[in-house]
Amino acid sequence: MPGGHSVRFMTEYDLIVIGAGPVGENVADRAVQSGLSAAIVERELVGGDCSYWACIPSKALLRSGAVLRAAADVDGARQAVHGGVDAAAVLRRRDGMVHDWTDDGQVSWLEDARIDLVRGHGRLTGPRRVVVTAPDGTVTTLTARHAVAISTGSAAMLPEVPGLAGIRPWTSRDATSAHAVPDSLAIIGGGVVACEMATAYRDLGAQVTIVARSGLLSRLESFAGELVRTALEESGVTVLTDASVASASRDAAGRASLTLADHRRVSAAAVLVATGRVPRTTDLGLESVGLDPGSWLDVDETMLVGGTDWLYAVGDVNHRALLTHQGKYQARAAGDVIAARAQGSAVDDAPWGVHAATADRAAVPQVVFADPEVAAVGLTAAAAESAGMRVRVHDYDLADVSGASEAADHYRGRARLVIDDRRDVIVGATFAGPDVAELLHAATIAVVGEVPLARLWHAVPAYPTVSEVWLRLLEADGRPHPTGR
Repeated sequence: MPGGHSVRFMTEYDLIVIGAGPVGENVADRAVQSGLSAAIVERELVGGDCSYWACIPSKALLRSGAVLRAAADVDGARQAVHGGVDAAAVLRRRDGMVHDWTDDGQVSWLEDARIDLVRGHGRLTGPRRVVVTAPDGTVTTLTARHAVAISTGSAAMLPEVPGLAGIRPWTSRDATSAHAVPDSLAIIGGGVVACEMATAYRDLGAQVTIVARSGLLSRLESFAGELVRTALEESGVTVLTDASVASASRDAAGRASLTLADHRRVSAAAVLVATGRVPRTTDLGLESVGLDPGSWLDVDETMLVGGTDWLYAVGDVNHRALLTHQGKYQARAAGDVIAARAQGSAVDDAPWGVHAATADRAAVPQVVFADPEVAAVGLTAAAAESAGMRVRVHDYDLADVSGASEAADHYRGRARLVIDDRRDVIVGATFAGPDVAELLHAATIAVVGEVPLARLWHAVPAYPTVSEVWLRLLEADGRPHPTGR
């Protein structure tokens, strides 16, 4: 629960940030480092969803199972593996990672960073004005000299399915903070949350069923979802694709029942809804500044909300890239540009400028910590073609890389490069397999830096590592021409 720190604060600041998750913290920190004063308003825990209900606890739930699988796939280590994960120990470790849902450490960081914390619910009541209602009902009005930044994030979307709200389904928050493992879990959705939580709860001992409208991880290259589906099904997870929920109910014993559109039924002790996100902008007073409550906020490359010269929307609320690391990237640009504008300094908002979040457009990296891991950056082949590019696509079986046989006895995985034929640069890369997250940053650098393939031949991967796949993918593309293609 929120700590009881009594923080002295002013009522006028250069910058006011609503939302103290990682994104809001970074906006405020960058501005303060540049000489501005800043206050951050938070109604829950400082550190936000990522620290307590998303990135950190979900990875804590997944890690033990991943380590156990890795050991079981190496002869000499598998002999030491007996049984599955200890669910109670996993939950206990998760609790430690989230500091038992207390934010004392995060509050101390704010104090060290010279950012004032105002506890309570913040609402706009006009340009540069934020009214904060504290948990005890006390109301404080804050005024921003230069800017207000909204960094309130997003929440799980509950689809309009008859009876679904009445069965009190889990959202991702419930799944990552549960203190007991249900004997069975039905997951509605086939995206990142669905695949990660299916992996985690299968490892924890639950019987898991996924109900997805299309395939798994449908926004990524199709082979990624196919590999994850195969691994989940081999581990005992039931995966129902091209399926939708028509209604939901609970019986007298409290067990949930999902009736599908094709009349099949799925029964489970708990139901997790993982079908998308909605912005947390419903009760922010947006109407007081001419914006629609509950809407995503449109911004330019510096995160400035359209039609204003003082309001910024950073992170999930602008719907550009709903990932913590991209939100923090946006926050660095926003905090710096707020300071630059406040101080009359030059603004560098051209593509790839220090005040522009250019990478949001076509260079977003992400990792799905499922079994197997999926790591991707940039465009899929289909997305590149839809953008009008003429592309070359090269795939490689990761099991054929020498380092893979060192990593595991039954390594399964696949890699793909998507190349812009005109510029001869990589515009997308996807890897699926054990521990492929560590391959991703090299691909991200290649995409962001628009490194010509002829130069990439000189980036020699160490032997024997799984990174040798880079050499194999370049060989699949052919020898470089002395002057390029």
